[in-house]
Amino acid sequence: MAIEVRPATEFDDVATMVGPKRPDANVCWCLSYRVPSKENLALAGPARGERVRQLVREDPPPGVLAYDGDEVVGWAAVHPRADTSFATNRRIPRVDDLDVWSLWCVRVRPGHRRKGISHHLVAGAVEFARSKGAPAVEAYPVDNEGRKVDLTMAYVGTRALFERAGFAKVADTGSVLNGFPRVLMRLDLR
Repeated sequence: MAIEVRPATEFDDVATMVGPKRPDANVCWCLSYRVPSKENLALAGPARGERVRQLVREDPPPGVLAYDGDEVVGWAAVHPRADTSFATNRRIPRVDDLDVWSLWCVRVRPGHRRKGISHHLVAGAVEFARSKGAPAVEAYPVDNEGRKVDLTMAYVGTRALFERAGFAKVADTGSVLNGFPRVLMRLDLR
C-alpha cells in the first residue's frame, strides 16, 4: 500500500471523507473549527457542503487528503490558526504570537483503519503547512494514556499519534473530549 497525501482540492473526495450520506443531513463537514461559530450554526443541510465547496477552491485549501491509488482513504484538516475558531478559543490556549497552523481533524475511512494512514495524514499535513510557509503546526489531541477513545471522538487524534510525528506537548488545555483532557502539541518547522 503506497499512500499519497495531497492538498484537498477535489470537492468530491472531501465530501467522501467528511460529508453526509444524505445531502440534507446536518453533519460537521469539518466546519465547526474552520468557520466562525455563528456561521457554523447558521449553515444547514446542503449549505454546509456548498461552504466546503468554496473552501476547497481557496488557497490554501482546508486540509489534505490521503489516497491509496485513486481511492481517497483519509482526511486531515490543517489551516492557519488565525483563520480558524482556535484563534479565539477560550479552552485552547494561545502560547505565543507565532503564526502557527492548526491540525485538528484526522479521519480514516472505514475499511482502511489500522493501516497507519493517520500517520501518513499527519506527516502530509505537516509537509503541506511547511510548503505554505508555516513556522509551526499545532494539534489538540486527547491525552488518553493508551485507553480506547470512542470512534466518534477520535478525530482529534491522540497524544501518542502526534508524539510519533515529532510533536511535543507545550500546554494543557481547558478542553475535554470523551472524558479525556486535550493537550496542545506543537511541531516547530523553523
